[in-house]
Amino acid sequence: MSDGEFTYRTAAEETWRIFRIMAEFVEGIDVMSRVGPAVSIFGSSRMTAADPYYAVAEQCARRLVECGFAVITGGGPGVMEGANKGAAEAGGKSVGLNIALPEEQEPNRYQNIALDFHYFFVRKVMFVKYAVATICFPGGFGSLDEFFESMTLVQTRKSPPMKIILMGTEFWRPLAEWIRTTLLKQHNFISPGDLDLFMITDDVEPAVNAICAFYEQNRPVAGPPSTAKDLMLHPPERVTAEGTIYGIPSAWKSRPRNPE
Repeated sequence: MSDGEFTYRTAAEETWRIFRIMAEFVEGIDVMSRVGPAVSIFGSSRMTAADPYYAVAEQCARRLVECGFAVITGGGPGVMEGANKGAAEAGGKSVGLNIALPEEQEPNRYQNIALDFHYFFVRKVMFVKYAVATICFPGGFGSLDEFFESMTLVQTRKSPPMKIILMGTEFWRPLAEWIRTTLLKQHNFISPGDLDLFMITDDVEPAVNAICAFYEQNRPVAGPPSTAKDLMLHPPERVTAEGTIYGIPSAWKSRPRNPE
């Protein structure tokens, strides 16, 4: 078969794929459910330790640990390494959710809780499900993906409340302006209140203070439910066992099967 041609997989191969996905979920949930309240930090893996954002990520993680939070990153170099370093050296839980890539990404040495994933989508569930807040530093497609993933889940109220911080005004402000002018004003694709779902800053203390205040205000519903009482706090926005919120079933189920 030549390069570029579609490879058909047998039913057996697809079945084993399901088991591998299940295994990653089982291990991830088993480990992450013991971490406690956490903040996920995203950012470019291409930054060096000399980049100013590396130091900011390190300081930010240190302050979060001092406030009682664990820190979750993708486990790689750059911003992720800075955040894991700050969390570990502050004596906190420094979680690395590593991903196997065709071009190997070297895990940083500051993880004291480490998981390895083959599937991006399983890894992304762990980033969001166990975080009460997200801090997005400047980065590439991966960082943008995590930002919009978090925004979508919060906007649609499919996940519990989450504080979303964009660290780096110069980097994020043009995107925020595009969201405001193009998505909202020009096309009305979002609601005005959606612009309040994220906060842009250059400073660690306002970011950490906002996360602490948000967590205290939303403690009963932030992150996965911990008790049976938590599950019933906000009906009909009842939280499922896996931590997402039940939605309204699709209307197509009540339609006639043969409308003609």
